[in-house]
Amino acid sequence: MKRLEELTFNNTYVKLGEAFFSRVLPTPMVDPVLIAFNPDAARLIGLDSSESSRPEFLQYFSGQKLFPGSDPIAMVYSGHQFGVRVPRLGDGRAILLGEVAIEDGNRKTNWDLQLKGSGLTPYSRMGDGYAVLRSSIREYLCGEAMHALGIPTTRTLCIIGSEEKVFREETESRAVITRMAPSHVRFGSFEYFFQHPSQIGGVQKLADYVITEYYPEIEAAVEPGPERYCAWFTEVTKRTARLIAKWQAVGFSHGVMNTDNMSILGLTLDYGPYGFMEEFDPAFVCNHSDEQGRYAFSQQPGIGLWNLNVLAHSLSTLMSREQLVSALETYEPTFHEEYLKLFRAKLGLKQKQDGDAGLIAELLKVMEEAHVDYSNFFRVLGRLKLEADEANEKIFSDLLGFPRQDWRQWTELYRARLRGEGEQSGQGSINQSHDQNVTAQKAVNHSAAQNSSVQDLAREKRMNLVNPKFVLRNHLAQRAIDAAVKNKDYSEIERLFQVLRNPYDEQSGSEQYTLPPTGAEKNIQVSCSS
Repeated sequence: MKRLEELTFNNTYVKLGEAFFSRVLPTPMVDPVLIAFNPDAARLIGLDSSESSRPEFLQYFSGQKLFPGSDPIAMVYSGHQFGVRVPRLGDGRAILLGEVAIEDGNRKTNWDLQLKGSGLTPYSRMGDGYAVLRSSIREYLCGEAMHALGIPTTRTLCIIGSEEKVFREETESRAVITRMAPSHVRFGSFEYFFQHPSQIGGVQKLADYVITEYYPEIEAAVEPGPERYCAWFTEVTKRTARLIAKWQAVGFSHGVMNTDNMSILGLTLDYGPYGFMEEFDPAFVCNHSDEQGRYAFSQQPGIGLWNLNVLAHSLSTLMSREQLVSALETYEPTFHEEYLKLFRAKLGLKQKQDGDAGLIAELLKVMEEAHVDYSNFFRVLGRLKLEADEANEKIFSDLLGFPRQDWRQWTELYRARLRGEGEQSGQGSINQSHDQNVTAQKAVNHSAAQNSSVQDLAREKRMNLVNPKFVLRNHLAQRAIDAAVKNKDYSEIERLFQVLRNPYDEQSGSEQYTLPPTGAEKNIQVSCSS
């Protein structure tokens, strides 16, 4: 592991030329303090965790001091915000320090280090370029929560705070996070150069860069030209489809799926007014600013495809319309394949069958009508027994609020499906005397009951590996924020961080982090300023 001064910085993006960025220096923080530090992210760049205790750590990651070899820039891009084209956006409050290269055997991995909240850039427009502690805590926690759930995402190394004041809806404290990703190139990066034809060859130059740096398997397998661009765009389409399928499976709502918030690598990018589903509602809108519900939970798959169509238009100089359409046509089958695979696992199913989509849809309908807690329901579903009994049925009657006919109908289909997969076996022979047959049948029934119990436990174990017990509920994040902002108590950030690192484990003593909000916590509103 390395000391701070031993980190080797490069900036391959700079080689594209000054049309792609603006050089800018971070605005130094006054009296920075360490709010949170992520040792897992530090290991990704080969940084010794003990370095976080040095004064130099605060200096480097608050913008007071530059790393040797770093070349700070703000990237330019445009995008469609809530469906409306904005000609120029760019990093308005983020500055890319450069890339740290890590050698792992014969493979080299680059990690962008970006200071978010580090001050004015040429793209700040009417903003101040700063971030506040509230939103920084939310991004820090959610990036790590998503990673632990197995969802591609940016990471956060640390939060640095200060007493400097920033005005949003009210006066708040300034903070800077160090965001990490292999790349921060977005769909909107391509939109910008397509919409500015004076930047001749900008789209192709950027595409070639992204393919070389981040899709080397395509560069190696396909000759230069339209076929290579088509293969690459197809892979971008599939990654995006799989990413959004994963969001849907865990009940995650991004909140601002503008094209400038879509990663060209298929990562979850830009955590603002996100929310994890609590009471299941397909129309759930986590962003208070989204008055039309454009980015509602159920709309996310369609918006993903809409955004890819915008990207396709921006790539239209690189390949034919037929090739663009061919790539886009992979989105829906890829999404549905990934979505059904994830939901089969959530239901403990081991086989693929034609009726899976209907089985899942009927369950979601029951969950919606019962207003059931999304995460908790799937965690409890693993306890459903093949052989129904009164105590087991009461668990689900209580969970759903009252006995439901539609639930009984669904469980009959579900149990039949499980039995069809071989979850239960054992048949008695009829070629015996009456007494022998009764004795044998009792033995068979006992054996079947034992087998069912074993299979129930095995299925519950499988389901617990994919259905999280802990997700980042908004009220949990708010508790950590309130303690930090009001009392300068950062311990709840760390406690919540540790819980979210292991979302599938039982974690005895942490049950409070599974509880839905009550009272005023139900009314927490999150907007784009978050």
